[in-house]
Amino acid sequence: MRIIFMGTPEFALPSLEAIYNSGHELIAVVTQPDRPKGRGKRLTPPPVKSWALERNIAVYQPLKIRNNNIFIEEIKKLNPYLVVTAAFGQILPKEFLEIPALGCINVHSSLLPEYRGASPIQQALIDGKEKTGITIIYMDEGMDTGDIILQKEIDIQPSENAGQLHDRLADLGAELLTEAISLFEKGKPKGIPQNHDKATYCRKIDKSLGQINWADTAYKIKNLIRGLTPWPGCFTFIHGKRLKVWKVYEREYFTNEKTLPGTVLRADETNGLLVACGKGVLRLEQLQGEGGKVMSDLEFLRGNKVTAGIRLGKTE
Repeated sequence: MRIIFMGTPEFALPSLEAIYNSGHELIAVVTQPDRPKGRGKRLTPPPVKSWALERNIAVYQPLKIRNNNIFIEEIKKLNPYLVVTAAFGQILPKEFLEIPALGCINVHSSLLPEYRGASPIQQALIDGKEKTGITIIYMDEGMDTGDIILQKEIDIQPSENAGQLHDRLADLGAELLTEAISLFEKGKPKGIPQNHDKATYCRKIDKSLGQINWADTAYKIKNLIRGLTPWPGCFTFIHGKRLKVWKVYEREYFTNEKTLPGTVLRADETNGLLVACGKGVLRLEQLQGEGGKVMSDLEFLRGNKVTAGIRLGKTE
């Protein structure tokens, strides 16, 4: 089969490798344009582009596909039998979806119809889900609304963060895509319609979501940190300075009703850094001060004056 792959970030690479190693012809890669990155704002190619150029595979980087007649005509000339997308970043128009003879399929990192949208991995963790998975679907004009070809479920580990779950799902996506491609070798498989009444959605992650609200429960804050680590990260303020929180642990610890959320309960070698939440207590196990490196709470306490009774957040 002649296959075109469309994807952009690291998540897409295992699926791209799976196509490359499938024995089929990877005729082109479509990805997002280079973007400014880092403090110097240097134009940086997406991971998928770098991978393709290293293997002398044609790369296309349309800013938009909708109403882009020149790009669509170029893809028609390539005559793909199948188009595979994984975290590409654009909804494809009908005139593009109709190009490949076998259709366009997508590798999506949730158990559809749950978590349609841009941040299914993060949102599953933020919501405290115990299971997630990969769904291979036919693409249509909606957002993750197409018929299901294959689906596989996995357990989410209790202490797993978004970076760790991302890597496991990326590998699972490649595994399931390989299985899907083998189905297409025998003809176009029939998809199963999604139950649209059970659909849920997740929005694009914004950095502002990372500010910790200590009035929330310890459970909710812990899951927010899991869902936003390593990017964009969760943060609070201590003595007016930004403090990034990488990992926390729920502790059983008595607090009275007058204890204000965000209050430091303990800051010592025995207990570490314990903070009161709206309900429950968290130990801030891994921290990063402004301009500093990631370290344990014990390391942080040795180099910074933190005393029980102060409050974390903008008020301190």
